[in-house]
Amino acid sequence: MRSPATVTAVVLLALAAVALPARAADGPGEAGNPPRGLFLTVSGSDSTWIRGVLLQCAPGPSGPHPAASDACAALEKAKGDFDKLPGNARACTKQYEPVTVSAAGSWGGLRTAWRKTYPNACVLETATGPVFRF
Repeated sequence: MRSPATVTAVVLLALAAVALPARAADGPGEAGNPPRGLFLTVSGSDSTWIRGVLLQCAPGPSGPHPAASDACAALEKAKGDFDKLPGNARACTKQYEPVTVSAAGSWGGLRTAWRKTYPNACVLETATGPVFRF
């Protein structure tokens, strides 16, 4: 079992790894540009497990996200607002096994940082659709 501090450190290192290549490629006067793409994470209750993936939507869907095209389409429909993702309506149990999701990086050229906890994976799926399906 990993401690929350260990999981946090791993996530921060992964975010730094995503941001560094984008900054290294910046030219003079471009250091303020956000990294390209979104680093998405999903973690279990008390950070007992965590997984993450990079999603890049511009100029076209790419990156290791297994449903990149669908995730980018959902984000486009929501205009980058994670609280307005179209999701997938379906009935879910009331079982409480919380999952926390986060997104950090850039969308539409703007820095993005978002985090939310859902009561279980089914509720997450109904709210976010393909974006956190990895």
